[in-house]
Amino acid sequence: MLVRTSKGTKEFRAIWMEHGIAKMIDQRILPNQFRVVSVRTYKEMARAIRDMTVRGAPSIGAAAAYGMALAWQKGVDLKKAAETIRATRPTAHDLFYAVNLMLTRCDEDLVKVADDYADGVVQMCRRIGENGAKLIKDGDRILTHCNAGALATVDLGTALAPMRIAKRQGKKMFIYVDETRPRLQGSKLTAWELLNEGIEHAIIPDNAAGHFMKDSVDLVIVGADRIARNGDFANKIGTYSKAVLAKENGVPFYVAAPVSTFDFFTKSGKDIVIEERSEDEVLCFDGCRVAPKGSRALNPCFDVTPSKYVKGFITDKGVFRPGKFETLVPR
Repeated sequence: MLVRTSKGTKEFRAIWMEHGIAKMIDQRILPNQFRVVSVRTYKEMARAIRDMTVRGAPSIGAAAAYGMALAWQKGVDLKKAAETIRATRPTAHDLFYAVNLMLTRCDEDLVKVADDYADGVVQMCRRIGENGAKLIKDGDRILTHCNAGALATVDLGTALAPMRIAKRQGKKMFIYVDETRPRLQGSKLTAWELLNEGIEHAIIPDNAAGHFMKDSVDLVIVGADRIARNGDFANKIGTYSKAVLAKENGVPFYVAAPVSTFDFFTKSGKDIVIEERSEDEVLCFDGCRVAPKGSRALNPCFDVTPSKYVKGFITDKGVFRPGKFETLVPR
């Protein structure tokens, strides 16, 4: 991803490994500060995943792979490390996919395996971008929810990859960026990425999406954290309502995700575990309580959108309609 700093513009990945140490952009403090943090143990990596220093399903998968590599370097029992890492974020399928991959490759150099995994995610995102860019016409107005950009996917993005590729093809577009409460990944992270990329955009309140979809949005592209076999998918809370609004207003709704996000062992969205996060994310803002003392909050991190609202899944293997994933299922 392009990052503009006081020293000029430089390319970064969301997470990588350098001299036996995992490095990652601290997503908690963007956009006000840009900082790269070092992670030296699998326990530190588990903490970074849990506290959302790194977030986004594909980036979490890469972080899990690097966490397993850190454990391997230090001679830690890999099954113990796997158990700790798996317990961090229950909804993101890429995390489990990456941990299981590392366990099956434990007789190899796991640093190289993790690097190859991260490189593979980037290449999948590039192909997602190329496939999705074909759906974007010059002048399109696109709405996206949460952050499914380079920060969430090591580099390029899933939902943002088609926008990046379309821009490089010379297409103009305008992006409506949902603020994405309560953690504001849209207004903090997606807007930051689009600003660095030079793509025209505006941040909108989550509850303004319907207003703009009536006559100002041409298509919606979002990411996903887990996609069930029937096409139901989990994504950041608020995605379901955007899909319903899109259907009501005749706006095509697309989901961009790599094959690693598809969970072919989960039959439908009813079987997807939804992570519940701290009430303080809703009750407090910037460290200050904004809700009355004595009030409590409910804070599901994700919701599940039924496949009937999805026009197509933009993957590294092509664009597929819900229920037409036969060629993606591992044999």
